[in-house]
Amino acid sequence: MANVDANAVKEYLLDLQNRICEGLQRVDGSGDFHEDAWQRERGGSGISRVLSDGAVIEKGGVNFSHVFGDQLPPSASASRPELAGRRFQAMGVSLVIHPDNPFAPTSHANFRFFIAESDTEAPVWWFGGGYDLTPYYGNDEDCRHWHQTAKAACDGHDASLYPKFKKACDDYFYLPHRKEPRGIGGLFFDDFNELPFADSFALVRDIADSYLDAYIPILQARKEESFTEAQKKFQRYRRGRYVEFNLVYDRGTLFGLQSGLGRIESILMSLPPEVRWEYDWQPEPGTEEAKLYEHYLAARDWV
Repeated sequence: MANVDANAVKEYLLDLQNRICEGLQRVDGSGDFHEDAWQRERGGSGISRVLSDGAVIEKGGVNFSHVFGDQLPPSASASRPELAGRRFQAMGVSLVIHPDNPFAPTSHANFRFFIAESDTEAPVWWFGGGYDLTPYYGNDEDCRHWHQTAKAACDGHDASLYPKFKKACDDYFYLPHRKEPRGIGGLFFDDFNELPFADSFALVRDIADSYLDAYIPILQARKEESFTEAQKKFQRYRRGRYVEFNLVYDRGTLFGLQSGLGRIESILMSLPPEVRWEYDWQPEPGTEEAKLYEHYLAARDWV
């Protein structure tokens, strides 16, 4: 047990939340994150931070949560019966950034740690998380930069990790009912404990620390591009896909809503401020909107 340090993970995640908020505020230039600290009656607390109507970020949320208890609810241990009856801790930082400019992509990141402990057996623990990018008007340079940064964060540990995590991301952020991916992917890993705790934690830190390196240059490059109301309308339409994925497929959202462990305001923080659905809308052939579907919304190698 001595080599699994949940407190060190918590301290890192709180620092990560601070650094990400500071980095995004610098890019926005005018908006500030509103902080909402909360307590959970049955054990735990969190810090939700939301920036709304900034100069660059239309809505962004960066949340930290830490929940714990004497035993997991049945819904949480149904697929892992070995966890039943164990005391547990679950903690993480989750963020979604929706820029105002349609040429600036939405980004999502999540880094989490879970541990279930028993007085008589070794702890069960794992890390999960990653980050992904959802453009509305694609840009090859942005896509390459995003994936090169992700690959570099993984390659310092094991060159086999990036292709594995990239494929998991492509597979996970996919809308079967639309037969299309949510965006251009990135990294995704779940139940990761293949390495010893210290090595797993080091890997997660390097990936999490690379998020700002991956996203800030893209945001800086696209935040002042001119756009039309029609392009803003398309952004709102495509944001509908984001909502559909989060409410129908996202494991974290479903777990929070179904288990009762989550806080509804924090869970739904990821939803965009403005969104629209149109019946049977199709892009005009040869347009930039059509190019999004044909060129970017397809699993492919960017590096």
